[in-house]
Amino acid sequence: MFIQTESTPNPATLKFLPGQTVLETGTADFPSAEGAAASPLATRIFAVNGVSGVFFGNDFVTVTKAEGVEWDHVKPSILGAIMEHYQSGQPVLAGDSAAPSGHAEHTGEDGEIVGQIKELLDTRVRPAVAQDGGDITFHGFDRGVVYLHMQGACAGCPSSTLTLKMGIENLLRHYIPEVTEVRPVAV
Repeated sequence: MFIQTESTPNPATLKFLPGQTVLETGTADFPSAEGAAASPLATRIFAVNGVSGVFFGNDFVTVTKAEGVEWDHVKPSILGAIMEHYQSGQPVLAGDSAAPSGHAEHTGEDGEIVGQIKELLDTRVRPAVAQDGGDITFHGFDRGVVYLHMQGACAGCPSSTLTLKMGIENLLRHYIPEVTEVRPVAV
């Protein structure tokens, strides 16, 4: 098994490409080791000293390192953990832990607007940020403000504010006049 790595715009996060499907659908975000019990793969990766976050996409795993940790020290152990996992035959997510589609549900009078927002995110935004090892999902819409949750390489990325304001906000405001602002949320 040959696992490729790619840098991301976030210097604390690397993208690992195992050359096979990681998740059939959706994404899975493990911002800390405490929530990783649902995933044998995330548990293995968090066992590497210096790992602070794990994120799964369709064909990639992004790993975020703790501050003060050098990639040269943890990258070989992470590669080993990913390789061991795939050789073990265990699932990426244990039991009934299905990967969510990502977007939060929205009930209320703005249903049509929210549908347009989700459509633009799915067709224009999410494929682009997946290339960088992350995901951005809809969290809410209230009085013109769109709330988005940033995951994987996008969470904590130095350029995430620029991406949100100059990229996503401009895109949504162009196509949906009711949108006035985009804000990040932490879940």
